[in-house]
Amino acid sequence: MNKFAGVTELEAALEGVVEREGVGGGERVRVLDPARLRGTVIDTLVYNAVFAATPEVRGTCRHVIRCAAQALGCGPASIHDLYAAMGRGDVPAMTVPAINIRGMSYDTARAVVRAARRLDAGAFIFEVAKSEIGYTFQRPAEYAAVMLAAAIKEGHEGPVFIQGDHFQVNAKKYRADPEAAVEEVRALIREAVPAGFYNIDIDTSTLVDLSRATVTEQQRDNFERAAELTALVREAEPDDVTVSVGGEIGEVGEKNSTVEEFEAFMEGYRAALPEGMEGISKISVQTGTSHGGVPLPDGSVAEVALDFGVLKTISQVARSRYGLSGTVQHGASTLPDEAFHRFVQSDASEVHLATGFQNMVYESAHLPEDLKADVAAWLTEHCAAERKEGQTEAQFLYKTRKKGFGPFKERFWTLPEPVRAAIGRELEDKLQFLFEQLAVKGSLAVVRQHVRPAAGGRDLKAEIAAA
Repeated sequence: MNKFAGVTELEAALEGVVEREGVGGGERVRVLDPARLRGTVIDTLVYNAVFAATPEVRGTCRHVIRCAAQALGCGPASIHDLYAAMGRGDVPAMTVPAINIRGMSYDTARAVVRAARRLDAGAFIFEVAKSEIGYTFQRPAEYAAVMLAAAIKEGHEGPVFIQGDHFQVNAKKYRADPEAAVEEVRALIREAVPAGFYNIDIDTSTLVDLSRATVTEQQRDNFERAAELTALVREAEPDDVTVSVGGEIGEVGEKNSTVEEFEAFMEGYRAALPEGMEGISKISVQTGTSHGGVPLPDGSVAEVALDFGVLKTISQVARSRYGLSGTVQHGASTLPDEAFHRFVQSDASEVHLATGFQNMVYESAHLPEDLKADVAAWLTEHCAAERKEGQTEAQFLYKTRKKGFGPFKERFWTLPEPVRAAIGRELEDKLQFLFEQLAVKGSLAVVRQHVRPAAGGRDLKAEIAAA
């Protein structure tokens, strides 16, 4: 793949395909030839948006991608209005899949869009968590550009939902210095929203203190900080966007959530939120899952006893009393296939899927053995401190291999095209199955009815600065 030496070379590659106007102030992009853009031009653009040597080239490529996506009707958007309609009962029952993309990001995102197009689905979310941003080496501006490029490449014609997952306050850091711990999340919100992350999941559930006497006091730090961070999101969002904000009441992997905890959170949160300000559109709860699943000694994943009743009972209260879309399920991608239709039956509005797709990439017969070996060697050397006592080699590699995507990012991106295509087809087939189980087939029409992509964006100078 060609890396542009400078903007002049980039402009030559865009000749007759994309026209840049008003460069230096009031920049606009016109797509002259959508077919050629979707050919090899977008592939070269997105590669340079990630790997070009200079911020000027990376930022300019990202700006072109963002503007082109908006021109083609697949720009970034907030799912807030769809979730409001879901809370009112105005849309068919569905559970929106939110897919965390850690590696092979362009090819994986393309597989998501292809699966959606096969089913005429529009209700799906691309997301990346605060922790994933770090170990996969994908800052928000880059991640957004890659997701939008995938939508352009595969001809998606509808809003693109990009989400910050688990924008989480670290509990240990919070105990030592509350303001510094919260400032980490504030800074990430200020970075992500202008990049096109118009969906933000605030996770202050780490601050719940079950040693306190009442449920309200247990949830106090959670709802007060969630309200504070919601206000910051509202301050950062564009004038024509109401960012979809999510809250969380139960830390994933801990005790299962209850209706009493949810009501205590919501009453405290609404009281703490500035008067008249739009609040959260969904609530994440704990039902018995854990992120990534629990690996057994042979590297396989243990079965999970998931309490679907938690999802349904809290969703019913969330919709009837507070107008929310419902509950959100984390840590679901390693569940058995036969479990997924039950999320719709349980009124879950959203489900987060991450590790299962990572596993498919690493375990694909098409992935070169030398790359697998190099990742394993790197993990053994650099993640040794994470090895638990009594852990087998298979368990250690299963738990740490997510951290191989960052150091080997360009090798994953530049695998031979037939290899990437074969893995992409495997992902696409799995995604199509999940989309069908989650009842988002045919959802593009209802998404278009309730949601419009944002009209504005970030100017070129700001995009280059972010790069």
